[in-house]
Amino acid sequence: MKRSLYSRIWPNATAVVLFIGFVFPVYWMFATALKPTGDIISEDPVWFPTDVTFEHFKTATGVDHFWTYVTNSLTVTVLAVVFSLVIALAGSFALARMRFRGRRGFVVGFMLAQMAPWEVMIIAMYMIVRDASMLNSLVPLTLFYMMMILPFTILTLRGFVATVPKELEESAMVDGCTRAQAFRRVILPLLAPGLMSTSLFGFITAWNEFALVLVLNKDAEAQTLPLWLSGFQTQFGNDWGATMAASSLFAVPILILFVYLQRKAVSGLTAGAVKG
Repeated sequence: MKRSLYSRIWPNATAVVLFIGFVFPVYWMFATALKPTGDIISEDPVWFPTDVTFEHFKTATGVDHFWTYVTNSLTVTVLAVVFSLVIALAGSFALARMRFRGRRGFVVGFMLAQMAPWEVMIIAMYMIVRDASMLNSLVPLTLFYMMMILPFTILTLRGFVATVPKELEESAMVDGCTRAQAFRRVILPLLAPGLMSTSLFGFITAWNEFALVLVLNKDAEAQTLPLWLSGFQTQFGNDWGATMAASSLFAVPILILFVYLQRKAVSGLTAGAVKG
């Protein structure tokens, strides 16, 4: 009896400690954004904001070109995710269903591309964009972000396509569907969890990317929210209240998307990771 109780307490206690460790920084970010400046710089930490203020949010959103940054971030992120999903659907289906020479090499290549740090190619990317006269443009950012998330998307969807029985596709084709119609009407609806998980990963990756836009887009009209987030400094140092307010605003779209897609995203990640 004691051993059974002991075996239940420790896993639960460990889960609680990990939960607090992960959630507390997020709480502190939002709480700091709502505190007056005096509470933020106080030597004694104020754990719970009592005098709630929204001045820091006004400061954050009052930066020049704020709505331009929001529009640019949403544009490049959404387009990169959509383009990667369209390409990955075709690529993952080919890798999961078809047998051709070099198939294993393709899979290994995608894995290596996923592991490679993109920062080492920034100089080459800059030279390509400069020679194409496309600096300070959202088009290169969208293409590069799509390339960043494409290997993971293909590998995950490949594993998910492999879980769909071939008999379903063959039955649809026997009933008169073409291969494309069978894919659209039978397989695609069953891939919803995989599409959700890869969309979430791609959105987070593109939304948070900082280095490429810093190098490629010097014009404020072509920059994104990560650069906006790094700019809250005054002659007296960092404006922590505005920085935390900006960080909170920056995190809200990801939190909303994660809460909305959580169940399907988790099932999609586990299925895509262990199948195929």
